[in-house]
Amino acid sequence: MEHPTTSRLTRTLRIVRLVLHVISGLIQSAIYPHLDQPAQRRMAQNWSAGLLSILCIRLRYRGVVPSSETARAMLAANHVSWLDVYSIISVCPARFVAKSEIRGWPLLGWLSRNAGTLFIERSKRSDTARINQHIAEALMIGDRVAVFPEGTTSDGTELRHFHASLLQPAVSVAAILYPVAIRYTDVTGQISRATPYVNISLMESLRRILGQTWIDVELIFAEPISSGGKNRRELARHAEQAIAHALSLPLPHKAPEKPSDPSNERQ
Repeated sequence: MEHPTTSRLTRTLRIVRLVLHVISGLIQSAIYPHLDQPAQRRMAQNWSAGLLSILCIRLRYRGVVPSSETARAMLAANHVSWLDVYSIISVCPARFVAKSEIRGWPLLGWLSRNAGTLFIERSKRSDTARINQHIAEALMIGDRVAVFPEGTTSDGTELRHFHASLLQPAVSVAAILYPVAIRYTDVTGQISRATPYVNISLMESLRRILGQTWIDVELIFAEPISSGGKNRRELARHAEQAIAHALSLPLPHKAPEKPSDPSNERQ
C-alpha cells in the first residue's frame, strides 16, 4: 500500500476545497437538466476538471476523441476507480451507466442522478433490456454514453473479461464504439495503488487519494470501431483487444457469456 506523502495541512486544505467544490456541483446539478446539450457538456467538463485538480490528479490523453459533431458515439473503458468517470468527462463529456448502489452515495449520488447517469440493477438480469433501451434513446438524441464492460473495478494491473450485454445499443443504432484505456501512475511512475476502488469504502478511497502528492491518469483513445456488420460480442472482443494492447496487458481468459436475453437481442 502506498504511504501518504502529503502533510496534514495540505490534506486539510484539499478536503476544504473538495467540500466547497461538491457544494458548487450540487448547485449546478439543479440547473443542469434545464440546459441545452452543449452547455451541459461544458458544465460537466469544467466541474470534473476542477475535481481532478483539487485531488492533484494530473490528466493527459491521446488518440481519437469523438468530436462534438460525431453522431451516436459510445465509449467503452476499463474500470479502475470512481475517478474514471470524471477523468473521461474532463476530456469527452458523456453519460455513464453505473450500478444502482451509486445512487445512495452521499452527495456524489445526487450529482450523478442530476447529471443523467443511467443506473442499472446488476442483480436483475432483466434490467439489462431496460437500460439498453435508455442507452439507445440517449445515443439517438446525440448524447455520448460510456460503459465499463468489465462490470467491476480492477487494481489496474490486469484487464478483466469484457461482457457484451451493454454494447447491444451500439449495434441497434449503428453507433461508433470508442475504446478508452485508463491507467493511473504514482510519483515513481508505477501503477498507482491508491486509486483502485476495490473492496474499500468511498471515504477510504478518498483518504488514500488525498494522501498522495499527485497521481497521473492517462486516457488512451484507441481507433474507433464501427458497429456495422458486427454483433455485440464482436464489439466487446475488439474493444477488449484494443484496450489490452494500449495498456500492454494480456487479454483476460475467456469467461462464459451469460445466455442472451431474446428481448435484448431484438432491440
